[in-house]
Amino acid sequence: MAAWSSSPSLRHLLLLRPRLPLGPTCLAGSFARRHIHGHSRRRLLSSSASSSTLTHGEEASTQGDADGVVDVNPPRGTRDFPPEDMRLRTWLFDQFREVSRLMAFEEVDFPVLESEALFIRKAGEEITQQLYNFEDKGGRRVVLRPEITPSLARLVIKQGKSVSLPLKWFTIGQCWRYERMTRGRRREHYQWNMDIFGVPKVRAEAELLQAIVLLFQRLGITFSDVGIRVSSRKVLQAVLNMYSIPEHLFTEVCVIVDKLGKLTREEIEKELMSTGLPSEAVQGIIEVLSLKSLSKLEEVLGSDVEAVADLKKLFSFAEQYGYADWICFDASVVRGLAYYTGIVFEAFDREGKLRAICGGGRYDRLLSTFGSEDIPACGFGFGDAVIVECLKDQHPVLLLL
Repeated sequence: MAAWSSSPSLRHLLLLRPRLPLGPTCLAGSFARRHIHGHSRRRLLSSSASSSTLTHGEEASTQGDADGVVDVNPPRGTRDFPPEDMRLRTWLFDQFREVSRLMAFEEVDFPVLESEALFIRKAGEEITQQLYNFEDKGGRRVVLRPEITPSLARLVIKQGKSVSLPLKWFTIGQCWRYERMTRGRRREHYQWNMDIFGVPKVRAEAELLQAIVLLFQRLGITFSDVGIRVSSRKVLQAVLNMYSIPEHLFTEVCVIVDKLGKLTREEIEKELMSTGLPSEAVQGIIEVLSLKSLSKLEEVLGSDVEAVADLKKLFSFAEQYGYADWICFDASVVRGLAYYTGIVFEAFDREGKLRAICGGGRYDRLLSTFGSEDIPACGFGFGDAVIVECLKDQHPVLLLL
């Protein structure tokens, strides 16, 4: 009943369903008891429930049977959107757009088909092994985009001096990755991106975090349900500097330590040692990245380190903006993409049932990788799949759609 009363937008979504009993009493009464374990449970995002049991090695049965009957299921890891699912998707996208407009961001869009070169980076990133890439009929190497930020950077470069800074842009687009599927993870998903170009200070990150919190609040989700872990890539850089580790190893180390929590400590240590790092540096990296207290980090690195100053400023903004209860420091957050350069963050469900709900950070040197002059920038990506799973956990009434 709390979900019904606390979130008018959810109530509005339920009212859109034809023939759904309109009163909260009906939802909580015999109708809910009769249907929540039956057909209606299977109707809301049935594709997400079924896809969560698939594994990376399963073969898609798209060729039909021996009689030539076409398989009517969508390809593995993708979804159809019948009316009941489309209503939920439209409502969620409306929330994305409304938050973006409240924060004075302008909407942009890009083709889902991009040049492969835009996403191939020599960084050992997992994403480069998950591309839907091929050669088109003109002999060009193309890819179904796995993420949106490089497309955004391409448009910024293309627009050049015809636009004035700062730029505050958002988009909602489809992304494709051939990866192992789990709950909230598919081979295609829609992603809400918000990005700011031309603001070098952490006030930009503070604004993005405010947008994420505002979205959660509009969805009826509280800081007791989810949190946002915050750190900085500069923390790891400072640790490597302490042990005189060469600069060229930084990105490779980032990719490895991003697996903390996914691999055992022993496995992480083994991968770090394989890069040529001395054992004392490996231990130092893991010990610092285990810190959950900003004051403890300051004791280890010192108050004059840029990473510490940035983080303290960001937490100060969080206090001023009123969302300090939503965020926490976690040095293990580095994010897996190579282009991040400063503050990084990711939202998580506090019960630990799901993968990251969203993530992002600062990427001041991305444009130069495409041959352009760098512009300070930061942004985040917020997928539709994980947040819907979170909503289903927090608001079981949605299962009645």
